[in-house]
Amino acid sequence: MEAVFAGLVDGIAAWFRHLNETRHLNFTIFYDAWDAKKYLTGIGITIKLTTLTITCSLAIGIVGGAMQYLAGPGWRRAITAYIELFRNTPVLSELYFFYFGVGTLLATGAGLSPGMQDYFDGFFWAAVTLSLHAGAYNIEIVRSGLEAVPSSTIEAARALGYTPAQSMRYVILPIGLRICIPSLSNNLVQLVKGTATAYAVAVPEVLYVANSIWSDNFNVLEMMNVVLVTYLLLVGIVVWLTHLTDRALRLPGYAA
Repeated sequence: MEAVFAGLVDGIAAWFRHLNETRHLNFTIFYDAWDAKKYLTGIGITIKLTTLTITCSLAIGIVGGAMQYLAGPGWRRAITAYIELFRNTPVLSELYFFYFGVGTLLATGAGLSPGMQDYFDGFFWAAVTLSLHAGAYNIEIVRSGLEAVPSSTIEAARALGYTPAQSMRYVILPIGLRICIPSLSNNLVQLVKGTATAYAVAVPEVLYVANSIWSDNFNVLEMMNVVLVTYLLLVGIVVWLTHLTDRALRLPGYAA
């Protein structure tokens, strides 16, 4: 089996090498082991960043949306201020603020040891920025889903003796999250594409690695097409997973 796989890899490499020699289409990642390793590492970092930011932004959205629905005026005003701040500023400017502003302040003013400073690298600040930016949108999406739960359902829960917190946990939140899954899917797709902004702070994700490869091999056209296909596949996987989740959790009469 290993011999068959090795032969297949060698055949693909030989074909792309021949394509370069005859058609001058230089897809080095398919026949150059060093470039292939670099690009696969970039894909891995993009997937890691995507997974982390999706998880954190969903947590922010669920907690913030529930607080918008249940909390008092003070908390609602604070959450609204956060939402407006992150929704009305470019994600790149937010990334620069955290990386060059907050990051520099922590490094120089907080007295962190060099070992601690290593944790606050470009990947860390990219994850923080993207999570907070997408979380602001997720809060509004979750809030709208919670408010779409029919009042008759909430009244039935209260009639059964549920407290407001129990109603939120066992009735409103499970139904509201099901309602807002399609909208969350759209925001998560934007988040996957937004990981490319990490390029600006030298995070070696897909776009950064592709830039490094085409700078060495002068194959910009080929690598940009590879990057395009890579993001299409990543977005397709996220859309497929959200559709599966939507179908598995859909409640008749509560979702389209």
